[in-house]
Amino acid sequence: MQTFHKRKITCAVLLAMASVPVIAAESTAPEVKNNKIETIEVTATKRTESIQDIPVSVSALNGSSLENLGIDNFQDYVEFLPNVVFQGTGPGQNEIYIRGAATTQANIALSSVTALQPSVAFYLDEQPVSMQGRNLDIYATDMERVEVLPGPQGTLFGASSQSGTVRMITKKPDHSGVSGGFDSSVSFTRGGEMSNSVEAYFNLPVSDDTAIRAVVYNQHQGGWIDNVLNEPGTGNGSYQSSAVVIDRVSNGPLADPTNTPTISPKNDALVEDDFNDATYSGVRFGVHHNFNEDWSLLVQHTAQTLNTDGVFSYDPNLEGESSTNRFVPEDNQDEFGLTTWTLEGRLAKLDVVYTGGYLDRNIDSTIDYTGYTNAGLFSAFYTCEYSSADPADQYCADPTKWYKEKTETSRNTHELRFNTSTDNSWRVTAGVFYDDQTLASVGKFKMANTELFPDLSTVLKGQDGINSDGGPYSSEVSFVNDVNHQIKQVAVFGQAEYDLTDSVTATLGARWYQIEDIYKGSTSTVDVSSRVKAFGTQDEGLLESALLETDKNDSVEAVMAAIDSGQLEVDLLDGDGVLTVDDVIYKASVDWKVNDDVLLFTTYSEGFRPPVTNRVGGGKATSNEGAFENFRIPVYSTTDTLKNYEVGMKGDFFDGVLRVNATGYYSEITDLQTSRYDPTNISFLQFADNVGDAEIRGIDGDITWLATDDLVINGAFSLIDSELTRLNDELQGIAPPVGSKLPYSADLSANVRARYYFQLPNGWDGFVNGSLSYTGDRLAGMNMGAYALEDATNLIYGTGTGLSIEREADVYSGVNYPDRNGEDFAGGRYIQDSYVLGNVSVGVNHDGWKVELYVDNVTDEHAVLYIDNQQYTPKVVTNRPRTVGMRMSYDFY
Repeated sequence: MQTFHKRKITCAVLLAMASVPVIAAESTAPEVKNNKIETIEVTATKRTESIQDIPVSVSALNGSSLENLGIDNFQDYVEFLPNVVFQGTGPGQNEIYIRGAATTQANIALSSVTALQPSVAFYLDEQPVSMQGRNLDIYATDMERVEVLPGPQGTLFGASSQSGTVRMITKKPDHSGVSGGFDSSVSFTRGGEMSNSVEAYFNLPVSDDTAIRAVVYNQHQGGWIDNVLNEPGTGNGSYQSSAVVIDRVSNGPLADPTNTPTISPKNDALVEDDFNDATYSGVRFGVHHNFNEDWSLLVQHTAQTLNTDGVFSYDPNLEGESSTNRFVPEDNQDEFGLTTWTLEGRLAKLDVVYTGGYLDRNIDSTIDYTGYTNAGLFSAFYTCEYSSADPADQYCADPTKWYKEKTETSRNTHELRFNTSTDNSWRVTAGVFYDDQTLASVGKFKMANTELFPDLSTVLKGQDGINSDGGPYSSEVSFVNDVNHQIKQVAVFGQAEYDLTDSVTATLGARWYQIEDIYKGSTSTVDVSSRVKAFGTQDEGLLESALLETDKNDSVEAVMAAIDSGQLEVDLLDGDGVLTVDDVIYKASVDWKVNDDVLLFTTYSEGFRPPVTNRVGGGKATSNEGAFENFRIPVYSTTDTLKNYEVGMKGDFFDGVLRVNATGYYSEITDLQTSRYDPTNISFLQFADNVGDAEIRGIDGDITWLATDDLVINGAFSLIDSELTRLNDELQGIAPPVGSKLPYSADLSANVRARYYFQLPNGWDGFVNGSLSYTGDRLAGMNMGAYALEDATNLIYGTGTGLSIEREADVYSGVNYPDRNGEDFAGGRYIQDSYVLGNVSVGVNHDGWKVELYVDNVTDEHAVLYIDNQQYTPKVVTNRPRTVGMRMSYDFY
């Protein structure tokens, strides 16, 4: 039976991480005896090989497995990923980490401008589609399989493969005959809206040498988060504004903040139940042509639109786990077109592959930015009237703020590689790679109260590299980011295997790369192009004009002294402000085929993320006290590297009815990158920095057991022990201390799944699925400011969050003011508490038809998936409540 089901990229990707191989017999034939576990063919090594025969820790999930697990959304599906963590705020706004190599990523409002490069590379077929902070969210329909490779894959897959690589492999045009089908679903969420989807595919050989395949889809995910009425002063946790908070983050401009009147924001016109909808719509078209027996060409085009409204998190200060107060109508429109091509053939005894692609993506977003009022140094300036020294004349106005972004990105890649014959005792894969990414983004912030500032007439500081006319912008716009970011990469890679004996093989791989990072543009306060170029040339005149425009108290002499002392690194910049980095990374492994069913291997591998240029690099912290004394923002974050050592086993036992795969690993991360945003003490512009070093030890395991001819049991687990081993001086007392855990990773995560097949009296085939997943406690972020956030929450909302906090230091050095009781803040991070989720389903199929009833989140658990600290008071991303639904599909041949 042709299998076909909906899934977006995050769902397919994360599910594959915890997946185990599926049985060879289809679910339509439970009467077949002596089933064996299917061995999936994968291309994780850029050759087609059995997943059980390659000395690489890799998971693969075929199309039927995606359907059989019956997962409808990202939140539910994450629970089946014991060695994967994520941070994000909704569809198209997520970052994925593998094996605990996690850090704090940029606020979604700024991720296009200044986010770190991903640590996990995403591929659609042969095309990399990763993007900083906003990975391309491809709806995973009509998929052949998903491959996930944990651990560094840099030798074959390059930058952003630091902790792993994910490849989504689509179904290609089939020359064997006409086929088609459709899939539809409808579901109902407790306390939420109805969801539905419809998909269809059609495959047609138009001649002996040419075949085409087309896919269309539309999925609407109904909301369940309510934007409730803001009722300040009622004691129900509503936003009531706090002059105390505004005053202390603004360095105390108010005369009597305790008694300063405030005007709270209103959302009467925006109150709406179930306002967090998401809709995926798209098409994919492919044509495959065989020129002769040796050469063929595949061309595919995918176009998709993702529209979301509202937010996918709740305010923990409000009652229940589905309520929020938002004061601006939020939406996100994310469109892309992706064209890919692959030419395959043979030259003598060499297999040749030339592949390329062009990606064009457009993002249009509106985000509620009211939370900036409670953290920014200029909060009082933008919100309060304090020109009079008389406290009676001072007040703080409506703090409602928004951020609007328009971003256009493109990516053009080419790869040419050669493979020698697999029949040789030695085998080589070698090639060259070229990648050109561009990003053009204009972000406009409304931060000032328009009654206090009726006509700001904001303009940009510079003109080089901008995308707009430079202003003046509309009167409500307070601040603008207008940047162009281009990343060019050239690489040469190779991997050689040699059979030392009939059962022992050694593998060596290497990749030389050169990356150019070209960052240009301007903000309302900083001429970014001139600033970066000034550090590249170290011309004192350029430095004076570029730096002193933002800080009149700084000096060229002080900046040059910081460069000479090594406090500011600028060696990677040339005279045009282009940041260039090049290096060689390596991989080595030895594997022993003990017998036909058992493989043992050990591997050493390296991965990296390139540096990130900062918009306001070199600038002094606005506060020169405590931890911020003499601090300067890095001109760029340095490359962080990951070295990985692992041993693994892959084995089939008891005549192929039991499969056990396990890998133990030890990883060392040097100069771990993180995003920092401290608008009170450092700068109101977010920037990238390096935390220090870390170590991660862990074990991944998965088991598949064909308990009977009719019962399949799958299990997977992940044990992770991570710790910071070195902390940079400027983050002492701000980031967690040495010995602390990295964020977002549980010590233990595990799941178990079972699928039982049966036959009805009328000959129809039936099945029952059940699953349980456990995710342990995780810590949120790389900043110990949870107690400070909790204190602000109490002042702003009149109540706390009720979230757990792990105390990690007696004093938190990230603020220079006391709490509301006059005491120093302790240091700690919020705990994302452990949870268990369960799903069940039952279905039948016959003659190509399939009908399935399912219940996801049977116990209606409200899991804490992610605590978003970047809204200045915590917001909690949670899973969808209990959902009951039906799926129906039909396939013909």
